[in-house]
Amino acid sequence: MRADRVFAYGATAGLLGDLLLGDPRRGHPVALFGRAAAAVERRLWRDHRGRGAVHTAVCVGGAVALGALARRAARPSAVASVALTGVATWAVVGGTSLAREARAVGRALEAGDVEGARRRLPHLCGRDPQALDADGIARAVVESVAENTSDAVVGALVWGAVAGVPGLLGFRAVNTLDAMVGHRSPRHLRYGWASARLDDLAGWPGARLTAGLATVAGPDPRGAVRAWRADAGRHPSPNAGPVEASFAGALGVRLGGTLSYAGRVEHRPVLNGTGRAVRVTDVERAVRLSRRVALLALGACAAGRLLTKGRTS
Repeated sequence: MRADRVFAYGATAGLLGDLLLGDPRRGHPVALFGRAAAAVERRLWRDHRGRGAVHTAVCVGGAVALGALARRAARPSAVASVALTGVATWAVVGGTSLAREARAVGRALEAGDVEGARRRLPHLCGRDPQALDADGIARAVVESVAENTSDAVVGALVWGAVAGVPGLLGFRAVNTLDAMVGHRSPRHLRYGWASARLDDLAGWPGARLTAGLATVAGPDPRGAVRAWRADAGRHPSPNAGPVEASFAGALGVRLGGTLSYAGRVEHRPVLNGTGRAVRVTDVERAVRLSRRVALLALGACAAGRLLTKGRTS
């Protein structure tokens, strides 16, 4: 079977599996990778960029090699190839978990349970929940839904379309490493530099596709384009900027501003300054927009792969 059809059928099955089943409760492949990466860090860590680059190469290279070996083993059978792509897609995308966690925080806010929302927020993002009121929590959820639509779904589909199963596993490895060591803590400022830069590179195409699809799928396409053009470059992250700005414009809300991570206060630029403040009801609107973007991304990536007319050897 042609490689383009393998990806189209497998990615569709995998995304459907995520929609129906969500993430496995135990033994999630990403969690297993995280434990392996942590073990590598314990052996390699020094306050040095070179050591961090080796860590990144070992972990990402291992994930890509595993995907390549699995693809080679499945290649003689079209059914096995589609099944492998489906399982890999299901394992690396996280759209259902993203929606579930966002809605859980949203339900707590709707019920007036701000403390419950604060307890739940760390499942979704790394903000300091005690520093946030109800409106701040709602804004954090919308921003996390926007950014993770790219990181947890669209970016993986893009690299799956480019490189099949190795691309799917490699992208998730890069993104997971960035979450583990790419932040600017004293321990990881140098050691995590390579992981952070590689994540910026790997996430670049998915972020732009996410932003573009948000302008198509959102209720205010013109507002999304306007906010993307005006504000994306002001965000400190080259990939979160376009995604959050386009979501802000599409939903007609303001994102950005003051936030706190691990006791460190950051003052980020406001995205879509002409929009209104985020409300609790915007959590569900953001989740629905994320879902539409994910489905459009599947179609765009499958169509792009089909146009290449790649064939398995």
